[in-house]
Amino acid sequence: MDLSSLKNTAGARKTRKRVGRGRASGMGKTSGKGHKGQYARKGHKYKIGFEGGQMPLIRRLPKRGFKNPNRLVYCPINVCALERFDDGAEITLDVLREARMFSNKFDGVKILGQGDLTKRLTLKVNGVSASAKAKIEALGGTVEVV
Repeated sequence: MDLSSLKNTAGARKTRKRVGRGRASGMGKTSGKGHKGQYARKGHKYKIGFEGGQMPLIRRLPKRGFKNPNRLVYCPINVCALERFDDGAEITLDVLREARMFSNKFDGVKILGQGDLTKRLTLKVNGVSASAKAKIEALGGTVEVV
């Protein structure tokens, strides 16, 4: 097998439509644009979302609330997921990232209180729920919000 013997899969490359090449081609005279009107003119651009004068869908749907473009998105991690770390360990964002518990698409980590914890840990994270803080401190651990 060599480069000269390569061929495209059937249907992979489609020949372009040649318009304005005579009546016998089926796309002659007006080239598929009909007679006169806005859409027959050169340089016409279709307006995105235009529905022929009907109220467009984007304007028919209700608008609700406000989404802050500067908001921070935290990765939620439950206290039961922290069982994998050794007793007395200091857990920072770098440690959690190395353990692949959250990715760079998040702005930080918030610890939530679901599950049980049996180890004393020192946490330095972006946020913590009240129930998670209570569980960690009940075991003698500490939580620092950075």
